[in-house]
Amino acid sequence: MKNRVISIGLLIVAISLAGYLVYGIKSSIDEKERIARVERKVIEKLMTIRKAEIGFQAKYGDYTADWDSLANFIKADSFFITEKSETIITLAYGADSVIVNIDTLGTVSVMDSLFSTPEFSKYDFLALKFIPENKNKAEFEIFAGQIEKSGVKIHVIEVRDTEPADPTRSEENDGRNRKPLRFGSRTDVTTSGNWE
Repeated sequence: MKNRVISIGLLIVAISLAGYLVYGIKSSIDEKERIARVERKVIEKLMTIRKAEIGFQAKYGDYTADWDSLANFIKADSFFITEKSETIITLAYGADSVIVNIDTLGTVSVMDSLFSTPEFSKYDFLALKFIPENKNKAEFEIFAGQIEKSGVKIHVIEVRDTEPADPTRSEENDGRNRKPLRFGSRTDVTTSGNWE
């Protein structure tokens, strides 16, 4: 009888230990899947912001650090449709003169030009600034400014995730791809993302 009680006790301990190990492994796998899912959403949103910022810079000559300006640009602004033609005239002394004509044919909205795919038809561009699935409603950090390279002022942009889903992502990490998700740079002329 005593051996039977010990056997039952050991069986309960073994089952509990096995359940604890299975739960620990499963929760670790679930957390990795959650981080991967959230990071995919963050990357998708960063790519949308990048597309809008590049369009804004193409129209206005610089980037914007104002979320409302960016959202209004997407929803209400437009690009000019132009046609460029060149006429080459040979001058009497053999040189060529080029006359460039640029005609404005019309306009196309930013939505139709950059965001015409179905996934953007009901997209809330006012929520661009919010990091996906963040309980604190944290916002992306946006920097738009100018740097000087070889005596020339150049516009730069950087947008980064301020509260990464992956706790191992940190500004102190050496590898660019282990820092919080971002695109652009405050010190270099680039709009590439650190996930690429």
